[in-house]
Amino acid sequence: MTMRWSAGLACFALAAAAMHGQSRTVYFSGARLIQGDGGAPLENGAFVVRDGRIAAIGPAASVKAPPGAARVDLTGRTVMPAMINVHAHLGYEGFTSWGASNYTPETVLDHLQREAFYGIGATQSVGSTPAESSIQFQRDQQAGKFAAASRFFFMPGMAPPNGGPDEILIKATAALHAVSEVSTAAEARAAVRGMAAKRLKSVKIWVDDRRGTYPKMPPEVYTAIIDEAHKNHMLVNAHALTLADQKAVVRAGADVLIHIVQTEKVDDEMLALVAEKKPYWTPVMALGDRSDVCEKDPFFDQTLPAKVAAEIREKNCGSLSAAAANREQALAYNFPRMIAAGARLVLGTDAGVLPRCSFGFSEHHEIARYVQLGLTPAQAIAAATQRPAELLGIQDMGTLAVGKSADFLVLAANPLDDIRNTRTIAGVYLHGSALDRQALLAKWRN
Repeated sequence: MTMRWSAGLACFALAAAAMHGQSRTVYFSGARLIQGDGGAPLENGAFVVRDGRIAAIGPAASVKAPPGAARVDLTGRTVMPAMINVHAHLGYEGFTSWGASNYTPETVLDHLQREAFYGIGATQSVGSTPAESSIQFQRDQQAGKFAAASRFFFMPGMAPPNGGPDEILIKATAALHAVSEVSTAAEARAAVRGMAAKRLKSVKIWVDDRRGTYPKMPPEVYTAIIDEAHKNHMLVNAHALTLADQKAVVRAGADVLIHIVQTEKVDDEMLALVAEKKPYWTPVMALGDRSDVCEKDPFFDQTLPAKVAAEIREKNCGSLSAAAANREQALAYNFPRMIAAGARLVLGTDAGVLPRCSFGFSEHHEIARYVQLGLTPAQAIAAATQRPAELLGIQDMGTLAVGKSADFLVLAANPLDDIRNTRTIAGVYLHGSALDRQALLAKWRN
């Protein structure tokens, strides 16, 4: 049986049924395939999904349907890999409440389902989740104990006593003792060795005094963390907001630079360091931008309680301030220069601190910003798919290729024409199975 796509949800339901029916082999044909590597799309492509993985992919003329396979005709659609968010804060957001009391496996799963709803196939919680419960959640998810959701990744965090996360996040992380507090190089090295013993692959450090209101991690401590982490084959993600601090952490060897400098212009010294070290870089601009919820776009409103969306529009949607205008000038100057110098851009959003920059939809905002600030849509998609998979060491995600997990979005319009077309989601597939997005919406609206 061959199924034709239409704009209606009924046809999508039929296609989803094919994935959950008797056949474990499905032949998808007719779509434009964006493979996630920044290259040209494959027009009129076809691919075979067998047991949740891509078994064949290429031009429709050369990839034939295996005998007995279910068929899904995607003519007029675009398929791209599921996106990967390398920087979020899971577990605390309750939308009508926020804090450590919300932190349960059920809340983490809810956040991962919100990510998946918007086409995010893997999500990393950075520095703010308790290690032991996060390790257990990963084991349970890998064992199939949870409903379909974005794959969960996490890393522990390190900061000076009473320092680190912002004034909102620190209240929850302190209550759960989620951040390792270190004062000396010796303490820092011991803490990293303890993380390595748990087979953790990354750690986050905060190098930020919050405009003089926090104690700041001194160079001898973060240098020790970076050195010990590298000895134990771990990556270091460095939160730094000022130009001086970004230079310092990149010079010290941080592997991932978090945030874009928003109040100063990057200089030749910074760009030379980036060219030499080539750090991964997640600028996380969405949290500081005007919320898309302000525009009353159903794409952004649909997963939020109506009361929360109304509060966002009441409190956060005023006219552009002088400070915001200056920030925009700094972003327009700094972003293309960092990219040109060799910073390896990866998608991250900081979602989970404020609902105006929430799970799933903030990724679509972030990649649109990449294009607004000078990238091509293909480059922005690669920064949201292939490169974060590379950073996180996810061997079976990031591109559409033989052997990869069948984690992909089906779009009604081509994002290479307009990056905002990533928002025209007709379907999300995780490991070859269609996500029941309508059931998730119904749950969130109750």
